[in-house]
Amino acid sequence: MYDLPGLHDAHDRLWRNIRARLETGPDTYPPALDRDTDAWEAWQSPRLLLAQTCGLPYRARLHARVTLVGAPDHRLPGCPPGHYRSVIVARTDDPRDDLPAFADAVFAYNEGLSQSGWAAPAAHFSDRGIPMPRQLCRTGGHAASARAVAEGRADLAALDAVTWEILRDTRAPGIAALRVLAQTAATPALPYITAAGTDPEPLFDALAGAIADLDRADRDALHLHGVVRLPASAYLALPLPPGPSPTY
Repeated sequence: MYDLPGLHDAHDRLWRNIRARLETGPDTYPPALDRDTDAWEAWQSPRLLLAQTCGLPYRARLHARVTLVGAPDHRLPGCPPGHYRSVIVARTDDPRDDLPAFADAVFAYNEGLSQSGWAAPAAHFSDRGIPMPRQLCRTGGHAASARAVAEGRADLAALDAVTWEILRDTRAPGIAALRVLAQTAATPALPYITAAGTDPEPLFDALAGAIADLDRADRDALHLHGVVRLPASAYLALPLPPGPSPTY
């Protein structure tokens, strides 16, 4: 889920570490990550070994069809282990300094079935009695949402805090034009899953060891410092948000 440009090599090294800890014989596990299969097809495949999904798809559609392995520990400030949050960003030159001032703004979000891009900000606005901006712009991805705000096609966007840090690390186009206006509450981080009926313990142990085996530069680049056992109930306790209204 965080395989942004520039991080492919680090993720490949992570997979090689996982594979080495799982290996029981020649060709038992694939030699390389699959970057081509549609995510929903992979998540629901009875052949799924290991994947990462988002908390909202997990609780809305997948939890009864897959096995939960664990949650990544990103060491985000103010977040417990195995948790993350969203940042709500605006342009640095936008004079509005609080969310109520953006009632007539354009809000960019990646997709409606996204915990960090839609569910978390929707809850943040609702909990404070603030109406969501009246105009919505669906972008298809967090980096695209950031660009939409930077380029003036939108005024606000909610970004996964890990993605936000990666975009800052890599000096993504337009990122310097953005500032964090608000942060949502912490929620369980994007879960690692395997096929239904698979024992998750060997995968958890292999993933934990593989992360520890990475050098510090890779762990820092991936913002990945460990894996945490979270129960399915930690995800399922969060409410399902209403879907976005019509967008442009």
